[in-house]
Amino acid sequence: MNKILTIQQGIKAARKLKKQNKTIIIAGGFFDILHPGHIKFLEAAKKYGDYLFILLEEDTKALKKGKGRPVNSQENRAKILSAVQNVDCIVLLKNMTNNQTYDKIIVEIHPDVIAVTFGDPNLKHKQRQAKLVQGKVVNVIRRIDNRSTTKYINLIANKKQ
Repeated sequence: MNKILTIQQGIKAARKLKKQNKTIIIAGGFFDILHPGHIKFLEAAKKYGDYLFILLEEDTKALKKGKGRPVNSQENRAKILSAVQNVDCIVLLKNMTNNQTYDKIIVEIHPDVIAVTFGDPNLKHKQRQAKLVQGKVVNVIRRIDNRSTTKYINLIANKKQ
């Protein structure tokens, strides 16, 4: 199975897996510059089921994170994530304009687990989504100090000066 999927392909793959009684974990994000914190998160998330689906945010959403973001395009971020052993599917999000659009995808994929980090700013939203599909939200890892894409971008920028 190709790891990098459109939304419709991701829904189709999830339905097929559900018919085989496989458990699906969903994790979402940008994963702009893949770092040890991301890897630990993905490893920990995978322990909660059979298949780990990543809902990969589109480039336009990353602009809100700051100037020069994303560093890597969604296509390149997907290619990098596809090399990670614990990641089974990367669903390329497009035109995600509101919570209802996200909710529709969650309902269609119907994950058993939504993986988050402790302190996730969107926790209430994800808990609401889990309730829609009788799933659960699991805090799989604490944020690792000094390990963030923003931190790495700032380190690189400071070395250039």
